[in-house]
Amino acid sequence: MPADAFEPPAHRGLLTESIARRLQNEIRSGAIPVGAKLPSERELAVQFGASRNVLREVLRRLEAQHLIEVAPGRGSFVIDQSTADARSYDALYRAGRPTVRQLIEARIPIEVEIVGLATERATEAQIEAMRTANAAMIAALDPVVKARADLEFHDTIAAAAGNPVLRIMLSSIGGMMFEMMLRSNSDPSIAEPGVPHHPEILEAITARDPDRARHHMREHLSLALRTYGPDLDLALDVMAANHIKTLLDHPPT
Repeated sequence: MPADAFEPPAHRGLLTESIARRLQNEIRSGAIPVGAKLPSERELAVQFGASRNVLREVLRRLEAQHLIEVAPGRGSFVIDQSTADARSYDALYRAGRPTVRQLIEARIPIEVEIVGLATERATEAQIEAMRTANAAMIAALDPVVKARADLEFHDTIAAAAGNPVLRIMLSSIGGMMFEMMLRSNSDPSIAEPGVPHHPEILEAITARDPDRARHHMREHLSLALRTYGPDLDLALDVMAANHIKTLLDHPPT
C-alpha cells in the first residue's frame, strides 16, 4: 500500500508545501548549487518522510518555478537563477523580504479599485465564476486547496474588471497573497470573522453597487490588520513557514 494512503489530504497538501519551501530556499540560497543533481524521488521521500506522490508534486512545482530542469532518464538538476525566465516579479518582490503589513498596504488600493470596476463590468458568466470559486473555497478541507481557491476568487474579480493591467498587477503578487490566504483560511481566529466578507462582496457585485463592493473589499483586506498581531511585521515567507509547521505539528481536529 502506498505511503500516502495513510496521509490525510490536508496533511498531504501541507507536507508538499513545507518540503517545496525547504528545497526552494536551499536552491535560492545556493546551498544546493547550480548544476547539482537532486536526489531521486525515492531518496527524497525517505529523507523527508513523505510519499513519492508528495515528492512528485514538489518536483513539478520546482520545475514550474524554473528552479530545476527535469531530464528524462537522468534526473532533476538545479538551473541558473540569473536567466531571464527565472527573474519573475515574485522573485524580485521577495528579495525585499516584504512583510504581511506591506502586502496588505499594496493590496488595498489595487483590489478596492478592481472590485469597483468589476461591479460595473462583470458579465453574468463572470459572476458565476466568482460564485464557483467561492464555493470551492468553502468546500475545501485541505488548507492549501482552500487558499488556492481563495486566490482564484480574487482573480475572477480581477478578470471581471476588464483591465488586463490591473489583473497582471494582482497576479504578480499572487504567490505572496497565497501565503497570507494559507494562514487566513486555516487559523480560526482569522478565518471565522473573515468568512462573511466574500458573500458580501459577491452580493454587492450582483447588485451592481460599486461603493458597497469597495467598502466590503476594503474591510475584507483590512481584517488581517486587526487579527494577525505581531505576525503583521514578519516577512511573509517566515510567517507562512511558521504557520505550516504549526499545522503539521498540531493538525486541526
